Amino acid sequence: MDHPSETLRHKCAACFRQFNKIEHLVEHMRLSFHSLHEPTCSLCHKHCRSFESLREHLIGPLPKQECNNIFGTRGCKICLAIFESPHTLRLHQERCQLRSPNSSQTMARFRNMGIYDKLTSDNGRMRRHEAVALACRMVGGGSDGSLDICARVCLIDENETIIFSTYVNPTLPITNYRLESTGVGPEYMRDHAMPLKQVGKKIEDILCNGEPMWKIRPGVGGKARILVGHGLGDHLKSLQIEYPPFMIRDTAYYPPLMKTSKLTNSLHYLTQAYLGYDIQNENKDPYEDCVATMRLYMRMRSQVHKIEEYPLASDPQNKNNFAIWKQFELERMSPEQMLEVSRSDYYCWCLDSKLN
Repeated sequence: MDHPSETLRHKCAACFRQFNKIEHLVEHMRLSFHSLHEPTCSLCHKHCRSFESLREHLIGPLPKQECNNIFGTRGCKICLAIFESPHTLRLHQERCQLRSPNSSQTMARFRNMGIYDKLTSDNGRMRRHEAVALACRMVGGGSDGSLDICARVCLIDENETIIFSTYVNPTLPITNYRLESTGVGPEYMRDHAMPLKQVGKKIEDILCNGEPMWKIRPGVGGKARILVGHGLGDHLKSLQIEYPPFMIRDTAYYPPLMKTSKLTNSLHYLTQAYLGYDIQNENKDPYEDCVATMRLYMRMRSQVHKIEEYPLASDPQNKNNFAIWKQFELERMSPEQMLEVSRSDYYCWCLDSKLN
């Protein structure tokens, strides 16, 4: 039987997995990329790969009972935070549970116009915002109507204000309007649509914010805007836009918002689970998708994590943290010391708050 101290020594300080040999723990730390940016239980301090894993730990079918008991009376089921008292929790929930935006009223003023350009309507002044959210409505092209073609696009800023909205006249013929899911009919394309090339150029101008595309760099000092959305790869492809990946924040592929199986969650699920309301699908309005993704982004960005000078495992300063040639040194470390030098393998959106 292992001595208790030896068992503790082989227990991961992040996810609490236990290993028979210290070299197995070292290998686990080498591959797991545990970090202070992972969703963490504020009671037992267990690190989870995603918020869905944390939710299972707290209120899943087989939760940790001690944490589940406390969470049941003082835990927020939306953000998964735990508070000092039920009263503090009630005050928090009033702010944490958001409401669906009334997009029907917001867009009614622009529906007959077809095109709404906030930057132009403000006498050409470029309003500088750190992030903009984009969403599209796709109709069908091709012989069977299965080819996704953007027919409507919307962009909003961090204040949920529409800065650009238009129907899009594609270069390919539309063979299926998918009216039930898009709300787009032939009359909108005939009377209100903007040419695809012109739309792409306008969106690129908004994103680059006066900075040449080839000059855009990550970090502080640039003028280009961060682009937020859900499944942005398909949207940008349909709009024929290329934008640097390091400037994209996609809620479909952000590890803390993905399933425990590392598959993507739908925007409808993420909005319900982490914002506390349902997207009103009957409106068929990309504005609501923009608002949902922007709110998810802002909520993730507002998380407070300890500041690290080099937070990513891919930073050159961290490339040797778990190098094979340091095996003997690593085996002499405690689990807590190994966690201290471990770094994240994804870019945490909380780091964007440092770019202001």
